[in-house]
Amino acid sequence: MLAASKALAAGLGKPESYVAICVEDGKDMIWGGDDTPCALGCLYSLGGINNENNKKVSAELAKLLGEFGIPADKIYINFFDVPRENCGYNGSTFAG
Repeated sequence: MLAASKALAAGLGKPESYVAICVEDGKDMIWGGDDTPCALGCLYSLGGINNENNKKVSAELAKLLGEFGIPADKIYINFFDVPRENCGYNGSTFAG
């Protein structure tokens, strides 16, 4: 998880202090009709979502997940660029 946190921060060009990771392991999942190791991911960010960064993050996460027996062609990652006013933090939003 620490490696994933560092990879996301580097790939998005953000401080690691802004990164939160949640992994739900041991879920029953089917990929293409097969009960095979796979991963689904959602990445939400305030900015930093673009083709170049998404490719970096995708490549690094595929490398990390490969260490757990999940092949790169069994990983989907959805990238979401969240407007600052739509993200709450510390009793307010990032829009202030």
